[in-house]
Formats: sequence, C-alpha cells, structure tokens
Amino acid sequence: KSSSSSSGKVQPHPCSIKRMATRLHKRRQALRLRQAMTLVTINQRSSIRAQALKNGWRSGLEESLAADLRERQVPFQYEENVLLYQVPSRTAKYTPDFYITTKAGATIVCESKGRFCTADRQKMLLVKQQHPELDIRFVFSNPRQRISKQSQTTYGDWCEKHGFLYATRLVPEEWLNE
Repeated sequence: KSSSSSSGKVQPHPCSIKRMATRLHKRRQALRLRQAMTLVTINQRSSIRAQALKNGWRSGLEESLAADLRERQVPFQYEENVLLYQVPSRTAKYTPDFYITTKAGATIVCESKGRFCTADRQKMLLVKQQHPELDIRFVFSNPRQRISKQSQTTYGDWCEKHGFLYATRLVPEEWLNE
C-alpha cells in the first residue's frame, strides 16, 4: 500500500521500505561473499603457484604431477632434455616437462598444461611433425576448457583431432602399464 503526502506525491508504505532495505542488504552481503570467495580462490592459486616456483617447478600442476609420480614410484625426468625444432625461418627449442618411463621401458613425453594457448598448440604440432619418434601426451588441468572464447573446440578435442593422448590432472595408470 502507499499513502499520499501533503505535497500530493505517493509515498511507499513504511513496511515496503523496510522490505526493500532488507533485500538490498541481503544482495550486498551476497555480493561481498562472492567477492571474498573469488579473492580466496585467486589467493589460493597464487600461493600454490608461488610455492611451486619456490620448489623449482614452473606451475602447481607440474609439482602435483611429479609428487603423484613419485608416490607411485614411477621413474621420470623433469625438463632434462631440450628438443630442437624448426619454426619457419628459425630453429627453436622445446623442453618437455616430463620424460616418463613405462613399466615396459618405453618413454612417454608428458606435457602438463593449465593454459594451452595458440603458440603452444602450433609448437606442439611442429614438434610432433619433426620428432615422430616421440610419444607426446598431455595432462591438462581441465581438458574441457575451450581453446578460445569464440571456439567450441576444447583442449581435449584439439588433442583428439591431432592424434595426441591426454588426461586430466594426473598421469593415468594405463599409460604407466603400457
């Protein structure tokens, strides 16, 4: 309900004002909570990455992959070898993240990726083309991530299209048992 004041303007009922104020207060609380949760997530990621860098890794994903491989007693090398490959007009270098030795003694080149940008995708295609003897595989933080905002193609789709095996977060046991 509303009432008229002496000036002729319609005034909201006092209970309506209180309800509107309560709703506004709740919205502001929810917004503050969402902002705080986002900040905590960002800070957690930053601190995980900072800890990984401090321990000699380039990312938290690399550190967790190595820890998992160690825990499962899987022999591996971390960034031990540098591969040369030709980019049209120049020779470039690529240092694989992990060389993993399977139970059968085969070697898997394992690249861990949080972000998989265009330059990295192009590089991996050139490396695969110029080093067909290598078994290159990926471990993604999220293989369902799209390669760009405009594309429906995910990291996993890209791997399947180009003949790369991939996994989520950890090296699958099947890879190690090959």
